[in-house]
Amino acid sequence: MSRFLFLLAILLAPSLRGQNANLEELKKKATAGDRASQYSLGEDFRLGLAGAMPDGKEAERYYKMAAAQGMPEAQQALAVLYFEGDMIAQNYPEALRWFRAGADNGLPESKFYIGVIYDEGLGVPQDYKEAVKWYKITADLQMADAQFNLGVMYANGFGVEKNYAEAARLYRLAAEQRGLPQAEFNLAVLYDAGLGVPQDHKAAARWYREAADQGHADAQFNVGVMYASGQGVPQNLDEAAKWYRKAADQNQLEAAYNLAVMYAEGQGVAQDFKEAVRLYRLAAEQGHADAQFNLGGMYATGRGTLRDDVAAYQWVAMAAAKGDQDAARALDRLSGRMTASQVETAKQRMATWKPCKSKIECDVRVK
Repeated sequence: MSRFLFLLAILLAPSLRGQNANLEELKKKATAGDRASQYSLGEDFRLGLAGAMPDGKEAERYYKMAAAQGMPEAQQALAVLYFEGDMIAQNYPEALRWFRAGADNGLPESKFYIGVIYDEGLGVPQDYKEAVKWYKITADLQMADAQFNLGVMYANGFGVEKNYAEAARLYRLAAEQRGLPQAEFNLAVLYDAGLGVPQDHKAAARWYREAADQGHADAQFNVGVMYASGQGVPQNLDEAAKWYRKAADQNQLEAAYNLAVMYAEGQGVAQDFKEAVRLYRLAAEQGHADAQFNLGGMYATGRGTLRDDVAAYQWVAMAAAKGDQDAARALDRLSGRMTASQVETAKQRMATWKPCKSKIECDVRVK
């Protein structure tokens, strides 16, 4: 094995020497003012190519040289560097400055980014009308992301008069052109609700499925709902459970709750109280009131877990605090069989509880 590694090193050495020689040659040309070499060095230092180590400051320096000479690609690359803030300090005003330069030189992506900056108020006052202006320009250039973002503006009435029909048209363009899952999902929602298009549950199911197949968690949940209800597709509880699980595995709390109910009742899956407890807990830890109530019930009755009145009180009380009257009544019955010390312990747990904020955190709590 060591002999092989030695031979490999010998074979690679000339290639590395060639890369370094090429890098030095580019630096000479860049210093002499060749903007193509300046841009190429910016790329090398950003991506760690041609023997260069990734270095944001060096990438910025060389991009800026070429950008100052009016090279559109360098202007946009420099703007993205400032916009993302991964390799250098994030600087939205500088990003906007160089995106404008790229836009003036005709780059569609730069025009789109200007829309995003005004849409989100990044380094500038939020201005939906200005965002819409730039989204329209780039949507007309067949940019799917711009078509989607403009659809969102029409659906919400941001910077334009609310128009669901126009939103649906734009979502469809983005979905059909590039298969954007969020565009597919939003179009499905419009068909589901009959907003801007005739209500059509079959069309909704089709577009939800398109997005779900790309891993869109909310779409996977909605596909599950449609199979569970038989709306837009033949009713199939097995399929409902399958799609709920896909969404629940991505921490979609409504899917976790619905799947927990299916396990608790043995619908579409074999009855499994332990799995029901796990899924109720996954949703409950994210603040789902019905899951908190049902989880408390599992602890109170010892189904799928050891009976634990303190844990039962904690979860039922949290649901009651959100206005659940059934939970409030259950809490009265539960407290009647508990000691004052147990109730106080449960209340202390409630006081220190906070919803989990990431899949990793939620998974740790559930396990």
